[in-house]
Amino acid sequence: MVRLAVIAAMLSVFAGTALADAQLDRGAYLVTGVMNCGNCHSPKGPPAMVAGKDFSGGLSWDVPPFAVTASNITQDKETGIGAWTDADIKKLLRTGMRPNGTPLAAIMPVGFYGIITDSDMDAIVAYLRTIKPVSNTVPAPVYRMRTKSGVFPGTEQPYTQAALDDPLKRGFYLASIGHCMECHTPETKTGGHDFTNDAGRGGFEFPGPWGVSVSRNITSSKTKGIGDWSNTDIKHAITQGIDKDGNKLKPPMGYGYYAKMTDADLDAVVVWLRTVPPKE
Repeated sequence: MVRLAVIAAMLSVFAGTALADAQLDRGAYLVTGVMNCGNCHSPKGPPAMVAGKDFSGGLSWDVPPFAVTASNITQDKETGIGAWTDADIKKLLRTGMRPNGTPLAAIMPVGFYGIITDSDMDAIVAYLRTIKPVSNTVPAPVYRMRTKSGVFPGTEQPYTQAALDDPLKRGFYLASIGHCMECHTPETKTGGHDFTNDAGRGGFEFPGPWGVSVSRNITSSKTKGIGDWSNTDIKHAITQGIDKDGNKLKPPMGYGYYAKMTDADLDAVVVWLRTVPPKE
């Protein structure tokens, strides 16, 4: 009986370790792949990230509503999020509110993150806890007017794991947490995005180390969008930054991050993109 109890205990430990490893793998896949967090939160010195400084603070925006720099999200307790609780991190991703009550600037796409499953949220937090601390103080945000991230329709509530078994729903889920429509929807005259009428039409300008980049139309329009692109064309653009005619696409789209996505997930994203109504 004692021997059986020992074996059972060992199997329990092994199972727990396997589950923890799987959770970390999932978190890494989301943070360093689909969600491309490092694309904004890591310092850049053309043409690539500054070595050894991943996630320690990154791109800056100085626009009429605010002047902000992407935060240090390493485990440094003084300048990063090492002193935050798991609940603090989850609240920020769900609501855009820091533990000190300061809201995030609307450039952070929290309006897409309400859809994140509970298990994926746990995985994201678990992975963030493994990021080595880097001491780097970024400038405090300056808010010149009240702004709020627009909520993308359909992302208001967490998905269930069962929903991800459907390729169309999984494609929508992945495109949402990858915040594709945040960049591929033009800004309105008053700021923000009209996701109801303009989602995917492109035209959002991104000044940066790459010059000025303008997001393209990713709706199913055959004349202005990607309606006449093959599935391979679309996946090549997402992961390699090359359009169907062989032209190199500009940053800041995180091609290198999306290249880590599985073929099945990329296929699901394409399935969903095919359903985006055409916009001219």
